[in-house]
Amino acid sequence: MEVSKLFEKLPIKINKFKTISGGDINKAYFLETKEGNFFIKINQKKLFPKMLIKEANGLEALGQTGYIKTPKIINYGEIDQFQYLILEWTERGEAKNKTWENFGHALAYMHKIEQPFFGFKEDNYIGSLKQVNTSSSNWGEFYGQYHLIPLIKKLKEQNKIEKYVVKNVENLCLKLNEIFPKESPSLLHGDLWAGNYMVSKQQEILLIDPAVYNGHREIDLGMTQLFGGFPSYFYEAYKDVYPLDNNWEERLPFSQLYPLLVHSVLFGGYYVDQVKQILKIF
Repeated sequence: MEVSKLFEKLPIKINKFKTISGGDINKAYFLETKEGNFFIKINQKKLFPKMLIKEANGLEALGQTGYIKTPKIINYGEIDQFQYLILEWTERGEAKNKTWENFGHALAYMHKIEQPFFGFKEDNYIGSLKQVNTSSSNWGEFYGQYHLIPLIKKLKEQNKIEKYVVKNVENLCLKLNEIFPKESPSLLHGDLWAGNYMVSKQQEILLIDPAVYNGHREIDLGMTQLFGGFPSYFYEAYKDVYPLDNNWEERLPFSQLYPLLVHSVLFGGYYVDQVKQILKIF
């Protein structure tokens, strides 16, 4: 990418910039300017159309709840062949017990806000995959038809699974409304693992890289447990505000199935085995 040419056309004057490693989808840089320090991520606009605009929309949706902290959006858009998103730079700190308790409360309060439907105002991305967010009044229909089945079919097209696994998912989808307790739609971060939060020096947890939609809140909680990194007092604080029934952890395999399918499509291997293990009873 010819980023220097892009930087010359941005609406802020950059004094210095430095590459930030770690991202596998976008290029990221630290920007030093007279207005302050910023973070920018960049991609080709044709590679993942509107990805960074949709990410900005997701951050705005989370922030507008009044409970979840996200980095301040400075600017986003498209210039020439590029798309970009500029965020306020966050100086990192270390989380203390109280930090996690506050975040548990905040996530629960956000989840308690009743949304009008399952889905979202637009499709977006989870990782580098398109996430379909067609609206529905029925959680089982939304989760099954728009999130699970499209990915299991993609896995079959990639020859990573056998035909019977597709049938297993179809059988599961018929029972989703029995498996999950009936609840109003909640706004979800959608990809809530340990790599998608930051702790600021002010002891606040800020969420980044969202894949937002209105869904069942156990999906967010399931994702927090899939790869670890969230302490027990986070969950206790969450339940103090928005209690979970005693069987919620038994449903974790079904809450985690969607992100496992995403990882199976992108990376294959062990994730495919986990998907098959969850589905074998169907």
